[in-house]
Amino acid sequence: MKIDVVKAWVDDEKVYIQTKQGQVRSLDIASFRLLKKATPAQRQMFEVGKYGLHWPELDEDLSFEGFFSN
Repeated sequence: MKIDVVKAWVDDEKVYIQTKQGQVRSLDIASFRLLKKATPAQRQMFEVGKYGLHWPELDEDLSFEGFFSN
C-alpha cells in the first residue's frame, strides 16, 4: 500500500498525517509508550520518511499503514 503523506504534525494527544488525497488520520500518543513518556519538545523532533515517521532521539517509528489499520 503506497501512502503519499504531504504533512505530519503532533499535538499533546495525537500524531497526525495528511495524505496527498486530503485524508487526515491520527493515532493516540497514549498508545505508544515512548511517545507517551517523551516531552512535548521530543515529540516534535520527528522525521517523515517514505514509509512512516521516525523519532531519532526516542528510537520510535510509526508506519503510515498503521494510521489506516483502524
